[in-house]
Amino acid sequence: MLEDSTSLQEPLILNSVPTRQDSQIRHHSLNDLNARSFLAAGVPVVKEPTGLSRSDGKRPGGLSLVPCQNGNVLCWDVIVICPLADSYILAAACDAGAVPELAASRKERSEIPGLDGRYMFAPIAFENLGVPSASTRQLLSDLGRRLTVISGESRETSYLFQRCSVLVQRFNAVLWHDSLPDRDCTDY
Repeated sequence: MLEDSTSLQEPLILNSVPTRQDSQIRHHSLNDLNARSFLAAGVPVVKEPTGLSRSDGKRPGGLSLVPCQNGNVLCWDVIVICPLADSYILAAACDAGAVPELAASRKERSEIPGLDGRYMFAPIAFENLGVPSASTRQLLSDLGRRLTVISGESRETSYLFQRCSVLVQRFNAVLWHDSLPDRDCTDY
């Protein structure tokens, strides 16, 4: 008769907190996708522009090199937030999509003081469960329409949202995998 193998195993402890490196890779991947999309739409951009930083030294994710609206240059930054974190759980329980809205407003408050009137700031905020903020949906929809005009493909907006979704899901899988304890397969 076989022994109960659960008594021999260590308890499974999941570390749901992503490492700084994992979060940076996800951030840079989404930032790169947005920059490539702007370039494909005919809007020249620079990622993480030097000389444009907050008081803490952090720079926005990207900057258009030509004015986009009302003569202002578009400046954006990407944020992916977990609605299951203690600081967001109440907002997530109250309203679907409230967490990326909260994250976008926090990002605007932290970025705007460092930018003068020449810049229009657009936070690109996603929940790691997939929901983008309203401002993100608007920005990506506008960008998708520009891509449609250039390419002639009517589904460019859908493709752009899908690419963002796949990136978020891919890094969710990486973070989930990295949270599992290391086990030697020869023990079984």
